[in-house]
Amino acid sequence: MRGYIVRRFLYMLLLLLMGSIVSFAVITLPPGDYLTAYVMDLKARGSDVSVELEEALRHQYGLDQPIYMQYLKWLWRVLHGDLGRSFSWQRPVTDLIKERLPMTMMMSFTALIFTYAIAIPVGIYSAVRQYSAGDYFFTFMTFIGVSIPNFLLALILMIVFNKVFGLSVGGLFSPEYTQAPWSWAKFVDLLKHLPVPLVVISFSGTAWLTRTMRAMLLDELRRPYVQTARAKGLRETKLLVKYPIRVAILPIASTIGWALPGIFSGSTIVAIVLDLPTIGPLLFKSLTTEDMFLAASTVLITTTLTLIGTFISDILIAWLDPRIQYA
Repeated sequence: MRGYIVRRFLYMLLLLLMGSIVSFAVITLPPGDYLTAYVMDLKARGSDVSVELEEALRHQYGLDQPIYMQYLKWLWRVLHGDLGRSFSWQRPVTDLIKERLPMTMMMSFTALIFTYAIAIPVGIYSAVRQYSAGDYFFTFMTFIGVSIPNFLLALILMIVFNKVFGLSVGGLFSPEYTQAPWSWAKFVDLLKHLPVPLVVISFSGTAWLTRTMRAMLLDELRRPYVQTARAKGLRETKLLVKYPIRVAILPIASTIGWALPGIFSGSTIVAIVLDLPTIGPLLFKSLTTEDMFLAASTVLITTTLTLIGTFISDILIAWLDPRIQYA
């Protein structure tokens, strides 16, 4: 087991290096760069930008160097904890991420707990009570969950709450609390705005995990070892927890690989639709403005969390399923 963990960790470091190269390359592949878009915007506003000024700005931003030199300098800064400076915001990338990270992690982590806390028990219930009224109801709800995109559900709920209840569900705070310091009133206002984003973000994931848990558990309940255990008089609850559920939950454990980056970045499209102050919209803007250091750093962090999540998933699955070989 120890050798398996060491090998997986070394593979993760290699993939992380490759991921940093791909992250930076993808950001710089489109024609032009931030300065090109910036100069075009200035000219569209009627400003006269000379060639000398454009070259001076390009030298100031370090965009006159070869791509590989830009990457090596960026990687060296990243290894020393400096993610670079955002061109659009004229601020360090680290500060921009720190501002939105607490709210992003709060939203995503709450949605993740909500998803697992509902999906696993409901999936177990639907499998154990197959073809019951509850099973039919939950199956119908999961079909809706996997069919409706999250952003469309967000738009529907925004219209319903506005037309029926006269409430605005955009953002996480009312206008008077957006810039206000933290207080009990602001916390209560946050709790009032939290349910809709929480349901929207977790609805689709809950539906998928519920269906996965139900299908895997149904498959395990038909195995001969389950029938043998029942014939020997093993209590149903102990039988379910000790054998079938432990095997059926393996695909759920593997989802940690994409759950960790989701906690960092949040649901980007939903965050844009609901105007949530998370990192997702920040990444979207950096991509549209070709803000390379902000975009590359965000993508790199997401890639790192994906690799860490996959590493944890592999170890967890190997621990849960003794049939897995460590070779």
